Amino acid sequence: MTRHTKTRRRVLQGITAAGLSVGMIGAGSAGSSTTYVVTGGSSGRFEDAGFSVTRELAGGSVSIVSGPADAEDDLEAVSGVSGVTENFEVDLADPVESAEPQTTDDAEFTDLQWDKEITDTFEAHDYATGEGTRIVIADTGVDGSHPDLEGNFNEDLSVSFVDGGEEAPHLGDSGDHGTHVAGTAAATGDVGVTGTAPDAEIVSVRVLGPDSSSFADILAGSDYAASIGADAANYSLGAGPFPPQMNEDGTRVAVQRVMQDAARRGTVSTVSAGNAETNLQQGGMYYLPGTVQGVMTVSASGPNDELAFYSNYGTNEIEVGAPGGGRATEDETEEEDQVLSTVPGGYAWFAGTSMAAPQVAGLVGLVRELEPEMNANQVENNIAHGAELVNGRSSPEFGAGRINALNTVQRI
Repeated sequence: MTRHTKTRRRVLQGITAAGLSVGMIGAGSAGSSTTYVVTGGSSGRFEDAGFSVTRELAGGSVSIVSGPADAEDDLEAVSGVSGVTENFEVDLADPVESAEPQTTDDAEFTDLQWDKEITDTFEAHDYATGEGTRIVIADTGVDGSHPDLEGNFNEDLSVSFVDGGEEAPHLGDSGDHGTHVAGTAAATGDVGVTGTAPDAEIVSVRVLGPDSSSFADILAGSDYAASIGADAANYSLGAGPFPPQMNEDGTRVAVQRVMQDAARRGTVSTVSAGNAETNLQQGGMYYLPGTVQGVMTVSASGPNDELAFYSNYGTNEIEVGAPGGGRATEDETEEEDQVLSTVPGGYAWFAGTSMAAPQVAGLVGLVRELEPEMNANQVENNIAHGAELVNGRSSPEFGAGRINALNTVQRI
């Protein structure tokens, strides 16, 4: 039933994954081409030094460049450069929790959406459904032919970045992750499940391939989302947690500049907090692209409104919490404690901070429908003020609290 009223080597975690592994890209022979993310400098100076510029980001303050392998020293010698990171590969792993896909010929699965019930999302649809807003899903791609997504899906704007920041045509979903995330944010409810913003437009920006992708692609995807005027861009992915000494290569600065530039242009970036069960405040640990200024980092709650067993947390590092599925321990978690959403060919239960972040992306759509001129910071503040369960905005588990869609739209 339709319930809305309007029709170096790094370790990564956070893509509905217990763990992700990465390795450097292009570290082959001396003559091979390698991609770098560079903070500072200029395209002319890079080209004069023998490098080619694939894409300029954040007003040219961050660049994706390619050139010889092992050329970090040469790039650092370019005037104005303050940080160089060799691009690194991101490999997908398995979900924290998942169940076999199901199919349905009606909308009965909406009744299994505890995540929408607990956040009063269906009631919020009496006020807003995301009509007239645009949500980018930066992920493995989206199956836009799914019956609960096809009514919202914009294939013309959907693209892929899976080759060091090079733009390519939309290729669909390389797995099922991006389609699940898209349904959580904005499924129409026409057949099986209803998203937080069921009338929002969905744009797929594929930044993760069937097996791997690169961090440069994620940054390029962020720039693209802002360029097409996305109200929200969701990143159910991430790198880390990293120790503070990893700041030295400039990766965190580059990410922050790109994400802040997207926010300045009006796009709210919602990012999963990661699944490493880690205190992101302790010892200066950080997680990318979360825990930088300019994004909303989202932890995961379960149906009992407690922090899910896998979720990262940390005072002043989490903006809000949202339903991601799972309980306090893995042993306590049942299938229906996970989040039900769309996958190619049907529906499936997944759990992870990947499922929490798109709940917030959809809520951005509801806010922007009601107040299209709100800037990104104002949208974030309204979502934070509409959250519940905690006092203030510094809960280590949920920041300002677990989101409540009805509270948020009513206060607007």
